[in-house]
Amino acid sequence: MTVKFPRAVLFDLDGTLLDSAPDMLAAINVMRAGRDRPPMALAELRPQVSRGARAMAAAAFPDVDADQRERWIPEFLDHYQQQLGRHGAPFEGVEAMLARLESAGTVWGIVTNKPEYLATRLIPLLGWQERCAVLIGGDTLSARKPDPLPLTVAADRIGVASADCVYVGDDERDIIAARAAGMPSVVALWGYRLPDDDPVDWRGDVMIDDPIQLADAAAWPGTR
Repeated sequence: MTVKFPRAVLFDLDGTLLDSAPDMLAAINVMRAGRDRPPMALAELRPQVSRGARAMAAAAFPDVDADQRERWIPEFLDHYQQQLGRHGAPFEGVEAMLARLESAGTVWGIVTNKPEYLATRLIPLLGWQERCAVLIGGDTLSARKPDPLPLTVAADRIGVASADCVYVGDDERDIIAARAAGMPSVVALWGYRLPDDDPVDWRGDVMIDDPIQLADAAAWPGTR
């Protein structure tokens, strides 16, 4: 029996395809400098990146009232926009994995909770604008992950049934969304996680340590 790659793959962005933590850190440290605080270390911020701007703001300013931090989110997003693509890069092995998928005829796209306008500006900086078949941001639709709607809409837009599409993500919300959408899932263990996170509990279909492993068709769920 011939082992084949999935017909389509959808990826989370931050922490899955892209190591964006350095860009996020640069934005956070601009904010900290403006408030006479020393720079934050990358290791402190990295586990929070997949949880979004509010989690990163809470890690950077734990002594600040949550309502005040909420008012700072637009400022953070403005600073982050200035840092887009300047410090981060695709994880090692991602480009080779994407090239292998493309050579096998697999269609791929991105479903992220990052605001659409930021994701749209970032993709060309990575050279993916002609390769990424669909892009759904966190505010593209009426719901975001862990709701399955972004995944089902993305599959529909590329003309593939959810069951024939695999979702790859590094956060529990990704796996919850995939399960609810009826998609097989891959847990990206190379991504961003808090120390007390246990990916086994997420019940993804497979767990993968390194992106380059996904250049092998046999590593994907449903191909064994």
